Amino acid sequence: MEAMFWIYVSASTVASAGMYLTLWSTQVFPIQSMTPVWVFPAYPLLLTAPLAANLVTAAAASNRLGSINTVAVSVAAVTAQGTGFLISFMICAAFIYRLMTQKLPRDAQRPGVFISIGPSGFTAAGLVQLGLYTEKIFPVDFMGTQHAVYILKLLAYMTGLWLWGLSIWFFLVSVGSLWKYLRPEHRRKMPFQMTWFSFVFPNTALVTATEQIGRAFECRGMQIFGCVLAGCIVVVWVLVFGCMVKCLWRRRL
Repeated sequence: MEAMFWIYVSASTVASAGMYLTLWSTQVFPIQSMTPVWVFPAYPLLLTAPLAANLVTAAAASNRLGSINTVAVSVAAVTAQGTGFLISFMICAAFIYRLMTQKLPRDAQRPGVFISIGPSGFTAAGLVQLGLYTEKIFPVDFMGTQHAVYILKLLAYMTGLWLWGLSIWFFLVSVGSLWKYLRPEHRRKMPFQMTWFSFVFPNTALVTATEQIGRAFECRGMQIFGCVLAGCIVVVWVLVFGCMVKCLWRRRL
C-alpha cells in the first residue's frame, strides 16, 4: 500500500500538470463561462492527504506502523495536498471574480457550484486526520525539538478549522444558488444532467472533514452532525442515481 501511495502521488502530480498544460495550450476559456469545474484537473492532488491519513490509520490500527515510512508519507502527502489546494484556491478566486462581474452561472451549470466545496473540505479532512496521529508519525525529537509533534498537531487542527469553515461557507452559497428551483415555475429550467452528481461527491469532503474535526476536538455534536450529513449524502446520491437511470431509460440524457 505504501508503494501504491508513491505511485499515486507521482501519477497525480504528472496528470494534473499535464491536463492543465494541455488545456492552456489548446483551449480558450472566457471568464463569463467560468465554473468551479476548472478545478477538476487538480482534484487528484486533493486526495493525497486523505489517502495518506487512511494509510497511517490502518497501519496504526493493525500495529504495523513500523512497516511504512510514516514521516516520508505524511510530508509528501502534505506537500501534494498543499499544491492542489493552492491551485484550487486561485481558481476559486477567479470564480468569485466571475460571480462579482457576471452573476451566478446559468441554470444548466448551477450544480457545478458545489465543486468549490471539495478543495477546502478534502484538505481539512486529510490534515486533521494526520494531526490525530502526529505522535505515531513523527519521532519525539523531530526537527531537533521535543515540541515539534505538538506544534504540528496544533497547526493541523487550526488549519483544518479554517478550511472547514471555508467549505461550510461555499456549501451555504451553493445551496442558496439553487433555492429558486424549489418553486414550480423554475423547476423545469434545470433538467437532469450529469453535473447533478456535483450534489454528491464534493460534499463528501465536507462530511469527512466534519467527522475528523469532531474526532480531533472530541466534540460529540460535531460527530453527530457528520453522521447526519453522511445520511443526507446517501439519500441525495440515490435520488441522483435514480434520475440518471430514468433519463437513460427515456433516452434524454
